[in-house]
Amino acid sequence: MTDIKKYEGIIPAFYACYDAEGRINPQAVRELTRYFIDKGVKGVYVGGSSGECIYQSKEERKLVLENVMAEAKGKLTVIAHIACNNTADSQELAAHAESLSVDAIAAIPPIYFKLPPYAIAKYWNDMSAAAPNTDFIIYNIPQLAGVALSVPLLKEMLKNPRVIGVKNSSMPVQDIQMWRDEGAIVFNGPDEQLISGMVMGATGGIGGTYGAMPELYTKLFDLVKSGDLATALEIQNECCRIIYKMCSAHGNMYAVIKEILRINGGPDCGSVRAPLAEMIESDYLIAQEAAQMIRTAVAKYC
Repeated sequence: MTDIKKYEGIIPAFYACYDAEGRINPQAVRELTRYFIDKGVKGVYVGGSSGECIYQSKEERKLVLENVMAEAKGKLTVIAHIACNNTADSQELAAHAESLSVDAIAAIPPIYFKLPPYAIAKYWNDMSAAAPNTDFIIYNIPQLAGVALSVPLLKEMLKNPRVIGVKNSSMPVQDIQMWRDEGAIVFNGPDEQLISGMVMGATGGIGGTYGAMPELYTKLFDLVKSGDLATALEIQNECCRIIYKMCSAHGNMYAVIKEILRINGGPDCGSVRAPLAEMIESDYLIAQEAAQMIRTAVAKYC
């Protein structure tokens, strides 16, 4: 029986941590893990979009997860995204994640080739079979994967007892209601609408900007749970304004977020991996402005 409580709350998507030469930086991975523990978030989602997974090798992704788990030690719920663009590599990462005792594994659908639903189900079930004692979460992000989860496909996947839910990053909050009605745990994906996703029944949130402002999102989550939607909406609107500021830079948003983390006293996670765009000189002012916006909002609401 799945312990739903370990999935209730704010789960930042873990950022890729690189050294000056662009290699995985295990020490920074450990520092970022401790940072999230200190911030009191529920867990971390490792190896997803924010972790730049599609630009990393299997060995690099294993190294990251190993160092997260070395620090997490039961203090964080750890969900490991293990999908690769072929089944065998995904199974290898699934088995590795289970060997480390992660709480759950997760996977996007296969990308590039447009596969029929039965082939997508086999892809997911094959990697779940490689980690038979670990919860499995479907990652629905159609705007990037090019494939959208459907009710029939979810029903098919829920025949697998290890499949517990959906990380839903599609924009319509109606999707959260549909997946929940089928009996799935649902994690809200779009950070700009966490409040809406929770109202529609999301158990928790997994987000790429949570790590830059975990205090704000944990406060928002708690306010929604306590019924103070008015204040929660104020925080949600402020988070959105901060996200819009981040996205106004030339460089990739995750490069900006890592700079904001550094400015606000978090670990130095390096930059991003090509072909993601690094920051240019004018972006540093944007990062400073966003960092100040976060500090001001935290002082006001937290």
